[in-house]
Amino acid sequence: MTVSVDDFKKALQMWASGVTVVTTQSEKFGVQGMTVTAFTSVSVDPPQILVCINDAADTKVGIHESRYFAVNVLNSDQQDLSNQFSGGSSQEQRFQNTNWRAGITGAPILSDSLMSLDCKVVEKVRAGTHWIIIGEVQECMCRLGDPLLYYRGAYRQLAG
Repeated sequence: MTVSVDDFKKALQMWASGVTVVTTQSEKFGVQGMTVTAFTSVSVDPPQILVCINDAADTKVGIHESRYFAVNVLNSDQQDLSNQFSGGSSQEQRFQNTNWRAGITGAPILSDSLMSLDCKVVEKVRAGTHWIIIGEVQECMCRLGDPLLYYRGAYRQLAG
């Protein structure tokens, strides 16, 4: 017997996750980005990570075209930025008033994020409604601060 979608979502809400904004830049689609919590490390040698992106997300097409993306881990003060990139607005609106620079791959690096990984796509795997995109890290940037967390349908912060 298969678990229902509602039961599965309810169970996954019990997993605390960091909040990221995955970005890309391509000739055809320009700068694109979206909020993603499905992110993890894969390998240290070579340095690889993965993100899971819904097939319906428009950012996916830019990543497929450019073959590059960046993962920007948000800091505890960036809840508004997470909401800005989580949908309901155009890509142009998502990047308005957002400080960023192009990384070595061309993907947008969010200047105020806690950490950024600039990646080259090495593999894509279709899994249900999502694409698992594995990237080899080309550059990493770390900054001081605490992470923004997501748990049980709400943003959280580390206790001081």
